[in-house]
Amino acid sequence: MARTHPFKQVDVFTAKPYFGNALAVVLDGKDLSDAQMQRFAMWTNLAETTFLLPPTAEAAAAGADYQVRIFTTAYEMPFAGHPTLGSCHAWLEHGGVPKDPARIVQQCKVGLVPIQRQGSRLAFAAPALQRSAIAADLLPALLSALGLQAGQLVASQHLVNGPKFFGLLLDSAHSVLNLAPDLAAVKAVLAQGGCSGVGVAAVETAEPRSGLILRSNREARAFGGSAAAAAVGEQPSVEVRMFVSDLVVAEDPITGSFNASLAQWLIADGHAPTVYVAAQGTCIGREGRVYIEQDGAGQVWVGGDSVTCIDGSVLL
Repeated sequence: MARTHPFKQVDVFTAKPYFGNALAVVLDGKDLSDAQMQRFAMWTNLAETTFLLPPTAEAAAAGADYQVRIFTTAYEMPFAGHPTLGSCHAWLEHGGVPKDPARIVQQCKVGLVPIQRQGSRLAFAAPALQRSAIAADLLPALLSALGLQAGQLVASQHLVNGPKFFGLLLDSAHSVLNLAPDLAAVKAVLAQGGCSGVGVAAVETAEPRSGLILRSNREARAFGGSAAAAAVGEQPSVEVRMFVSDLVVAEDPITGSFNASLAQWLIADGHAPTVYVAAQGTCIGREGRVYIEQDGAGQVWVGGDSVTCIDGSVLL
């Protein structure tokens, strides 16, 4: 028999309702089958829908506060960024109390993900990243599908932190914002490379080889923690776009998991400072803001605002 479940629809990576990335959250999904979850996620027609459950006994013993299952319209994901922040926001707003007041621990398919409060924002610890060069036979096809010239490419990587992405660093925000990809060709290259999306980004703070990036890294570490973030401010210095294999969505509004892997790559290779703000969704009428900070231990944190737009119940 169907029953009502508490439900929220949350806008993530924005403090301005309807300008971020929407997420459906079913707050008590423990009695739902995988098929029921997938059916509801298909029906919401959002990029992701999540279902919150109690953590497994093993995860609870390791500190997990709740478990999240993350579904696209077609399949379950091991991890995703905006569902992580949006689900945590919904869980806390619904009365969730973490075991440790200083942080929340989420269980998902990729493992345990720590989440910390940064003032009014939440930030998740970027999961471990695996990265490698993009196969030589795929890169030219990828550039062609995106309408890019080789001279516009600064660097590229194959990035895996649960989801699998192609990451491209371009020469300017203008190059990122003026892309006009052939989406069918993009989908074909993604399928050939086994990736769920291709993300493009540009760093506008300074030329990567000018020394200013390295100096800003030192200054951010000297400030430390939230003081470093305050020094950077709210203005974005990185522009991001993400094109996905699901042509129903085509361009993702704001992609937390890609921004996490992107930050780990760009900071490690000296292309970006240890604290910055990324903008995403500009070309599709969104104003997503992703707050990146690498702490003194080398952990990258991916933060953003969330706002509840719908609060009620669903029959499942």
